[in-house]
Amino acid sequence: MIIDKAEVIVTSPNRNFVTLKLTTDDGLTGLGDATLNGRELAVVAYLTEHVVPLLLGRDAHRIEDTWQFLYRSAYWRRGPVTMAAIAAVDMALWDIKGKAAGMPVYQLLGGASRNGLLAYGHASGTDLPSLFDSVRDHLEQGFKAIRIQTAVPGLKAIYGIAAQAAFTGGGEERYDHEPARRGAKPVEEDWETRPYLLHLPKVFEAVRNEFGPEIPLLHDGHHRMTPIQAARLGKDLEPYDLFWLEDCTPAENQEALRLVRQHTTTPLAIGEIFNTVWDFKDIIRDQLIDYVRGAVTHMGGITALKKTLDYAALYQIKSGMHGPTDISPVGMAAAMHLGLAIHNFGIQEYMKHGARTDEVFQQSFTWQDGLLHPGDQPGLGVELDLDEAGKYPYEQAYLPYNRLSDGTVHDW
Repeated sequence: MIIDKAEVIVTSPNRNFVTLKLTTDDGLTGLGDATLNGRELAVVAYLTEHVVPLLLGRDAHRIEDTWQFLYRSAYWRRGPVTMAAIAAVDMALWDIKGKAAGMPVYQLLGGASRNGLLAYGHASGTDLPSLFDSVRDHLEQGFKAIRIQTAVPGLKAIYGIAAQAAFTGGGEERYDHEPARRGAKPVEEDWETRPYLLHLPKVFEAVRNEFGPEIPLLHDGHHRMTPIQAARLGKDLEPYDLFWLEDCTPAENQEALRLVRQHTTTPLAIGEIFNTVWDFKDIIRDQLIDYVRGAVTHMGGITALKKTLDYAALYQIKSGMHGPTDISPVGMAAAMHLGLAIHNFGIQEYMKHGARTDEVFQQSFTWQDGLLHPGDQPGLGVELDLDEAGKYPYEQAYLPYNRLSDGTVHDW
């Protein structure tokens, strides 16, 4: 089963997506997600100019061999661009293999370990009433676990608040589904950690008082705290029994998580910006985290992330795969198949894509009673409508960035 065609497709229905489509000599096709938010064209160039010529003529059945070839033959390996490109190839080959076998990918990974995947949604608000409304809306949509993000008094616009006006000077509101803003330059937002640390525990106290102790609640710190600040927040949030505190401090400084761990029993989730098992190796071995946040799209595909999660299982660490709307429906499907098959599944992030995206990517997954399921179509269960994709050309877009009140650039 020989790969005789490889296409890199860029489309921007609700946001920019990069998709690799492989076709074999017997007519089977496979899709892979190569989207890298705000740097999409870097992956397009990597795929088009360097990877596609290496794929033509290769045996599509040889998934592991192809993965190792693309990773090791580059020599300059790892990093988000390289690993997103490899991930796209890997997903597309699993998609093809599933279609050749007449089975969904999760069956090829060992079959289902559960009936469906617990997923969490993103509730946010500019004040407590709007936050409560957002929580209620997510409960009505069927979510049984909810991430809580809130505005902070005195700050104009911060990460994770869908309804908050971005600090553009013009009062334009951010996308509901996508924080990357289309335009020639990134939007500047603002940040100060002290007001956040004072405000957030009060918010969780109010949410628990309003909605009770049973709902699993999550929060994303988005790399903005120092280790000792993260330790303080984790300790302050202990009374409110979080499912996890995510990205509490910049993940590059892995030793910092040891300090956080010493001061709090709040579970920690890390890794959405990681790209390989090597990024996770020490913090898994030393049991400094509870959930692996890696994305299939950014970790080199199903092949690589499954190995990482199998390693994590040795230490009773579970999956918490990254799944915002900058993971395309193809990448989300791959995450669902992997999550359904592994034993140490924890939870799946789930942001619903926009209507135009759902027209471009025809999907077979189901969402019922708070659980995701990838469906039982052969392969990944996603097909790309090229005519629809062609209606939405690439538009330059950047994620925002932060400055402190004194003008210092800070982690967003």
